[in-house]
Amino acid sequence: MSDVLTRLAQIISEVVGPDFLLDVEITRETTFSDDLGLESIEFVALADKLRAHYDVDLVGFLADMDIDEIMAMSVGRLADHIEMAAARG
Repeated sequence: MSDVLTRLAQIISEVVGPDFLLDVEITRETTFSDDLGLESIEFVALADKLRAHYDVDLVGFLADMDIDEIMAMSVGRLADHIEMAAARG
């Protein structure tokens, strides 16, 4: 698991609570909607934590997607976005 993916999994755990994730292993293929069941308020909390840790604009990233893409988005896709944003500086 990449450093970004590992840290992203930790941040997600902070947002949803470690008790929720007892039966869920977060991998690149884990989806935010089907697997994690993230609600809109949790996306807001995730966006705040990503901005604080990586200076990444999750809202801007999601704005370019339609609802089906957002619902199907995987943790790996977000990790890739974070890595690309960091590379751009």
